[in-house]
Amino acid sequence: MWGISYWIVPIFSASVWLAMMIAMLVTWSVEGSPHYASMDPKQSIAYISDIGAQGLKPLFIAMSAITVVSFDLAFILERWLRHTGRLTHNTSNFQKILSILSLIAAVAGAAGLVLLSIFDTLRHPHLHNGFLVLFIGGYIISAIFICWEYQRLGIHFRQHSVLRYSFWIKLVFILIEVALAIAFGVCQHQRRYNAAAVLEWVIAFFYFFYVLSFFIDFMPAVRTKHHQSHETEMDMAMEGGGGGAVEGGRYYGRGAPATNGYTNGNSMHPGHPNVATNGYANGSLSNGNYKPPTPPFLSSRKF
Repeated sequence: MWGISYWIVPIFSASVWLAMMIAMLVTWSVEGSPHYASMDPKQSIAYISDIGAQGLKPLFIAMSAITVVSFDLAFILERWLRHTGRLTHNTSNFQKILSILSLIAAVAGAAGLVLLSIFDTLRHPHLHNGFLVLFIGGYIISAIFICWEYQRLGIHFRQHSVLRYSFWIKLVFILIEVALAIAFGVCQHQRRYNAAAVLEWVIAFFYFFYVLSFFIDFMPAVRTKHHQSHETEMDMAMEGGGGGAVEGGRYYGRGAPATNGYTNGNSMHPGHPNVATNGYANGSLSNGNYKPPTPPFLSSRKF
């Protein structure tokens, strides 16, 4: 059982975003696909922002804010987990800089989404378009930096396939989102608003999959949590002042190193100061009975 762990953060963020998109799309469809005041006279397909500028504006603002705040929290947690060694640690300051730049760009993109939901396209069209560019551009730039960081990490940790999978997912997101953003801008410029509206919805749904992909990045933290907990128990047993304890087949005594049926190093028997014992420690030692080992040159001779 995995239990609740860090992977729940990107899943929660992606779920909130998807729920908002479906609620807005269903509402517009159930209302009979109305033509809003913010839409062009020849436009028949509503933008997300057209729906968000009407009765669903409180929902648009609240769920957009929840989405980006929780998503930015995922960036912060990822940075912290790498710093503490729960995820593959950065091997250079350059990788840390890439991670920090990715976080800063994500925060800028988050601010763009919250602000565009507040300054809607009906009352503040120019501000709205500017914040839309900030939102899309911020997260594309953030994806570029984190993709770059994962590429550098993958060179040093080739055994971790998660880094490779995450790198390719984010690279595909960058390529698709850049292509869609360019097509969206061209359609807007050519006043092909229906095509632009469709592209905006597609961009939004691809953003959902991008947020969801961070679930993969946190999967190794589940395993390292169990591993570190086990090591912590072992360390406490080693350093504790209590009596001996058996853990996983190993004995931990008071202030004594763990033994697994063997003595580590050389130890001098109290009754035989000139004899060192290596190998198996049997019960006769604790009873005061000691049988010195047979020399190799005598063991092969018969008397």
